[in-house]
Amino acid sequence: MEREFKDILRCFLLENGITQTEFATKIGIRQAQVSEWIKGKAKPGYDNLKQMSIAYELTADFWLGISEDIY
Repeated sequence: MEREFKDILRCFLLENGITQTEFATKIGIRQAQVSEWIKGKAKPGYDNLKQMSIAYELTADFWLGISEDIY
């Protein structure tokens, strides 16, 4: 079963003890945008996905649910 982005992000934040505000600040967006992603009302675009991968040293495949491998 394919994991949705909102579930991947929610789990990542919970497992790492990261708040929505901390996550947003680290990738340079507003907390409200992270909230929209977690609710499934929106998804990150290319630039945000790229920044998330750089900031947390994770592959884009991880964020997209293509692979559970983080490296």
